[in-house]
Amino acid sequence: MNEITGRINNQYNGVAYYFQLKSTNDSLVRANADLYNKLKSDFDLPDTTNKSVINYIKIDSLVVGRKYLYKEAKVVANSVSSQTNYLVLGRGSNQQLVRDIGVVDPNNDVVGIVTDVSSNFAVVMSLLHKDSRISAKLKKGGDAGMVTWDGQDPTVLTLSEIRKSAKVAKGDTVVTSGFTTTFPYGSNIGIIQEIIPEKSTSHYTIKLKTCANFFNLQYAYAIDNLQKDEINRLLDKARKESQ
Repeated sequence: MNEITGRINNQYNGVAYYFQLKSTNDSLVRANADLYNKLKSDFDLPDTTNKSVINYIKIDSLVVGRKYLYKEAKVVANSVSSQTNYLVLGRGSNQQLVRDIGVVDPNNDVVGIVTDVSSNFAVVMSLLHKDSRISAKLKKGGDAGMVTWDGQDPTVLTLSEIRKSAKVAKGDTVVTSGFTTTFPYGSNIGIIQEIIPEKSTSHYTIKLKTCANFFNLQYAYAIDNLQKDEINRLLDKARKESQ
């Protein structure tokens, strides 16, 4: 009887231990979930870092400074496979980000232009967008043109409106012209890979390799031209007076 009772008690203890173990495991799962939810990687706070850069231009005998504020932001979404590619930055109007400002990567390579802003995020029209238009210059020769993307290879851009009389060579750098309030002069756009004379015009079609690596964008800088409002007011006034 003692042996039989002992076996029954042993089996009962095994069953009880099984249910107790399941309860313990459930508690451990819940505890692990609580710990995971407290990990630093689970919290994505908007970026607020700024750095100020002054771009000096000499006009006759005067030196004029244009002030830019570079606002750091984490890239939280990015596409390269569409003909209308966009990025999303983890920074928005609550962190002083606005529309219609240029975006570069940490190496000062052009990425795109901010087209929409919410409280904590911003949408950027990528340089790899069929409607993207960036005013550009040959870094060496200084001739100005327009950089676009044909929707094909995400590493190749097109520079147009460069005259055949311009000094152009493979390996030269193409940079932002500084003619708009969106980008300062000198942000890198691409490296010349191919120069194609247009048959029916006096211009070249130039193929560029993108300076920015759109396949590995993690951080970017949105560039706020602190003088753009004053410039835009003057331009609007001039347009109205000419009508």
